[in-house]
Order: sequence, then C-alpha cells, then structure tokens
Amino acid sequence: MPAFSIKHANVADIPEIISIQEKTWEPTYGEILTKEQIDYMFDKIYSPGALKEQMLGGQHFLLLLNETRPEGFASVAEEEPEKFKLHKIYVLPSTQGTGAGKFLLQEAENFVRGAGGKVLALNVNRFNKARHFYEKQGYTVTGEKDIPIGPYWMNDFILEKTL
Repeated sequence: MPAFSIKHANVADIPEIISIQEKTWEPTYGEILTKEQIDYMFDKIYSPGALKEQMLGGQHFLLLLNETRPEGFASVAEEEPEKFKLHKIYVLPSTQGTGAGKFLLQEAENFVRGAGGKVLALNVNRFNKARHFYEKQGYTVTGEKDIPIGPYWMNDFILEKTL
C-alpha cells in the first residue's frame, strides 16, 4: 500500500524532478510527438537552468513522495487573481494506477485553495489520454490552444475546474 506525501520542492530538488521527467516523457508522449520534438521541449523546459528560472519566477513545485522515494511532481502558478495554472503534473509510469496522480492533483488543488485560488486551469495535448483522467477529477474542456515551442507546436485542450 503506497504511503504518499508531498514535499514542497526547491532548487535543490531539481535533479529529482529531471530524473522523474526522464522516465515519464517517452511513455507519455512517444506516440504523440516526434523524438526530436520531445528532445527539444525537454531541453527547453527541463534543463536545470530552465527549472530554476521557473521556480524563481513563481511556479511552485510539489514533489510526490512514496514513503521517501520521489515518484512524481506537479507545478502551479497564479496566472491572474484567484486563477492558477497547473503547468506540470507527472507520475512515474511504475506508479501510475496506484492513486498517485489523483493524490498529487488533489494536493495541487489544496495548495491553490490555500493560496487564494478559486479556479485551476491546465493544458493537455489533444491526443493525450490523460484528458479523461482530468475530466474524472471534475475538469471541463473550456477551449483549445495551439502553442508554438520553437519550431514545434503543442496542440492542447484547455481544461478548468472551479475549486
């Protein structure tokens, strides 16, 4: 039985975040994006410098622990008064299906509520089956957005939940 808890991450936790990301991106996006796009986005978003800049720029990272082992993470930031965005949420493939993702999402929602947020929004790739997970957790599609990332595009649904 997993014993999940949350650690509020800081710059010292960046190597753990990168390690989790290295194990989750290929299984998550391998059928949706090209390897070149995955590599480009990984370098752009998950380099140590990029993560440090995100942390210092207002993204709050939550590290999911199973006992003492880091097995996932999420990041949220206030986008406008009372509205936050879930920028990232990933759980190791070996931990998926254990309730870890639901626990981590609920903890992110609790953090947002505690910070005065009333709405949590997120983007999910239009071909990512995780969309159904979010809908089961009470999120609703409110729109679509195509986002350029270098020479590539992310084709996303926007989902929101009132907290």
